[in-house]
Amino acid sequence: MNPNKKRLRRTMMFLNAQKPGLIKDPYIYKPDSIMLDLEDAVAEKEKDAARFSLYHALQEIDYHGVERVVRINGLDSPYWKEDIRCAVAGGCDAIRIPKTESAQDVKAVETEVENAEKEFGIPEGRTLIMAALESARGIMKALDICEASERLFGIALSGGDYTKDLQTHITGTGVELMGARQNMVIAARAAGVQCFDTVYTDLDDMDGFKKDVETIHLMGFDGKSIINPRQIEVVHEIFTPSQKDIIFAEKVVKEIDDKKAKGIGVFTVDGKMIDIAFYDGAKRTIELAKASGVYKGDL
Repeated sequence: MNPNKKRLRRTMMFLNAQKPGLIKDPYIYKPDSIMLDLEDAVAEKEKDAARFSLYHALQEIDYHGVERVVRINGLDSPYWKEDIRCAVAGGCDAIRIPKTESAQDVKAVETEVENAEKEFGIPEGRTLIMAALESARGIMKALDICEASERLFGIALSGGDYTKDLQTHITGTGVELMGARQNMVIAARAAGVQCFDTVYTDLDDMDGFKKDVETIHLMGFDGKSIINPRQIEVVHEIFTPSQKDIIFAEKVVKEIDDKKAKGIGVFTVDGKMIDIAFYDGAKRTIELAKASGVYKGDL
């Protein structure tokens, strides 16, 4: 399995692949991933120019460890196969499929990625895939999509198109997205892949943005798509374990390891009743803290 499949992805920042000023140094803001967009951000007549810009950016810019995902054009367009060839030849880390509605969509992209890796001498399996769910049908097929390919590391909600398909609109309350969000998280966890939330487009409402991020964090998402560097710090703060969480997780892991050896199944940590069921969650907290660069312990 590609070791990057489970990497830390709290923030995924959208950038127009056609604009050199945007894609030359986004790593300075320290997002976990960048989304180099060949789809909605690029006008029809500029698709070739955007691919040219994308290829040279991937080849020539050092992104300092920031993951580089390319959003291709839809599978109903004449552009997507060439998008994949260009992105894979450039050495992107992953392809994002827009408007995914079935496992067959993922398999079609997987085939083109495999062909491109062979054509350009890229190590087999290096290029990962993620799927954006943007319709009612896509949401209903979430589990099939999640299980369609070993290359697929996660799914992401596209709230604007989804709410249009649902015949409603983005309200800022999250009510209209709740069903899709929960269904996606459940499907992603069942399949063992990651799950990412949609963008929050009101850059003047940072309080609303923070509440939105807190909500999806509690729901179990791995991260959020973003459109502006101002949003990065908020997401990273909420998705990074606090020192209080880390200390408690350490106590849980150490106590369970100790008590298990002594045949004790239930005990208390800081006044809370704990058993083996808490172990995996505590280990996840520590692993997330390590990946986020805030862990100073010895586990």
